[in-house]
Amino acid sequence: MDPKPRVAFVLGGGGVLGAHEVGMLRALQEHGVRPDVVVGTSIGALNGAFVAAEPATAVERLTGLWAEDSVRDVFGARVWARLWTLARSGTHLHSNEQLRRMLDELLPVRTFEEMAVPFQCVAAGIETAMAHWFTGGPLIPAMLASSAAPGLLPPVRIGDRHYFDGGLVDSIPVGRAAMLGATTIYVLHVGRIERDLTPPRRPWEVGMVAFEIARRHRFFEEMASLPDGLDVHVLPAGGGAQKAGIDLAQMRYRNMSGIRAHIERAYQASLGYLKERA
Repeated sequence: MDPKPRVAFVLGGGGVLGAHEVGMLRALQEHGVRPDVVVGTSIGALNGAFVAAEPATAVERLTGLWAEDSVRDVFGARVWARLWTLARSGTHLHSNEQLRRMLDELLPVRTFEEMAVPFQCVAAGIETAMAHWFTGGPLIPAMLASSAAPGLLPPVRIGDRHYFDGGLVDSIPVGRAAMLGATTIYVLHVGRIERDLTPPRRPWEVGMVAFEIARRHRFFEEMASLPDGLDVHVLPAGGGAQKAGIDLAQMRYRNMSGIRAHIERAYQASLGYLKERA
C-alpha cells in the first residue's frame, strides 16, 4: 500500500460558473499541489478531464478554452435554431455535437485508461434513476453524459442506457473521493455553496431553489459523514459570501461576459487560502 497521502481534486457542477474552478486550479498549480485522482460532475467533469489528461498543461489549456469562443459556441445557436431543435426533439434546446467536436479537437486523450491521473465522472442514469460512475472506456461519451443538462442538451445514450447531467445525483462528489482512498481532498466548486439561500420570489426561481437545496443537502451530508483523519479543503470562490439568494448567472448560460472575473476572483481567494494554510 502506498504510504504517501493520496490527493484528490473534486470538481463540482454549475454550468458557466465552472470558470471559478479554473481559477482554483491555477492557485493549486502555483502552490505545487498535484492530484493523485480526479473526480468530476457536469462542468466539473469537463474541467477535470483536462486536469487528469495532462496536469502540467491543464490550467493553460482551460484558461485558453474558457477565454475563447469555444465555450460560447457550444450554446451559440440563434433563437430560431434553438426553437427548431426543441420542436424537432421535444426535449432540448441544443445539440451536443458542438461540444463533442470541441472535446474531440482539444482533449489530448480518448480513453480513461490513457489519463495521466486516474479520473472518474458521474452521470444520472435515466432508466435506473441512480448515479452511474464512468471509470473506463471511451472518454468523450462519458463527459457528454455527465454534462447533459436536462432541457438544454439531449440525454446521452451509451450502450442500452441513457444518461442526464451528473449534477442531478452528485453535484459535488466529495464522498466518491474518500471512497477511492483519498486522504487529502481539495473541493473545487462554482461558488454557490458560499451563499445563503433565500425563498423564491419569482416562478423561475422555485425550481432553482429546490434543486439547490437538494444538491447542498447531499454535499453537506457527505462532508459530515467523511471518515475521521481526512484533510479536506473547500476552496473559496471569492466574493460569494456577501451575496444571498440565487445566482441568475446559471440561468444566463450563454452569457460569457463574467468568465474572466470568475477565474480571477476564485484564483485570488484560493491562493490566499492555500498560503494561510501552508
